[in-house]
Amino acid sequence: MSEMILTTEGLTKKFGNKYAVDNVSINIRKGAIYGLIGMNGAGKTTIMKMITGLIKPTSGSFKYHGFGDDNKLAFSRIGALIEAPAIYPNLSAFDNLKIKCLAYGINDNQYINDKLALVGLSDVGKKKAGKFSLGMKQRLGIALALVGDPDLLLLDEPINGLDPQGIVEIREMLVKLNKDSGVTILISSHILEELSKIATEYGIINNGKIVEEITNEALMTKCRDKIQIKAQDVSQIVTILDANGFVDYSVSDANTIFVFDKVNEISKLNMEIAKAGILVDSIGVVASDLEEYFLKTTSGNK
Repeated sequence: MSEMILTTEGLTKKFGNKYAVDNVSINIRKGAIYGLIGMNGAGKTTIMKMITGLIKPTSGSFKYHGFGDDNKLAFSRIGALIEAPAIYPNLSAFDNLKIKCLAYGINDNQYINDKLALVGLSDVGKKKAGKFSLGMKQRLGIALALVGDPDLLLLDEPINGLDPQGIVEIREMLVKLNKDSGVTILISSHILEELSKIATEYGIINNGKIVEEITNEALMTKCRDKIQIKAQDVSQIVTILDANGFVDYSVSDANTIFVFDKVNEISKLNMEIAKAGILVDSIGVVASDLEEYFLKTTSGNK
């Protein structure tokens, strides 16, 4: 099992009588790109604020591994962009980074230029950050979060407001950071389709509760095309599957079975079932896209 970099246990935050985050336990592995996925208002931002020390949990705990028992020691190794980027609107991108670098004891103009190039802001010159587009401000916010070369990068809805090209560029940048520099990334979004292009694992949150933690590999398996067979009793169909070399299948319930391999051989399978005299209610290929899976997963957690 991979080494953990951050775990939470029963993390809870109440505002008045309302639970914004309710008994959340998540496990983020070192080197992962962990997608915290949930609708707006699900509790993603509140979780990030708690684990960065911006607000205090009502109950529960979180732990950064490798720093003893004091999470405060880990905060210098964390970069975060939560909600709107904290920028000085009357300063250039370079000068915004310069101020943070000096706070970290870094006095190296090339270091600043490298960070600007990394996020695609190397050509903005002396333009004031207050005049930037929303996407440019997001890029600058990520650059600021990267000062100090953190081990863990927390990004709260970083692609909000970006055009399609900007989304692709941010996505490629995050993958490069993860692969080349080994940065662990916790990224929140309400867009599962977009997160699926970079995340290695997910925590699905709804109404302040974690509904499921799942790896990207397992998610892709659940969402791939499959043959769905409905019958009064699928136990006889299992025998037909085994006899004809179908090995990747799952009995969902007494009346439904899903077949994941050799989907293109559905006609042959249908013929073998008919030859055996087994009556089926329906047989066909179904696909479950990521957004559909997300909606199904959260629909029972109201």
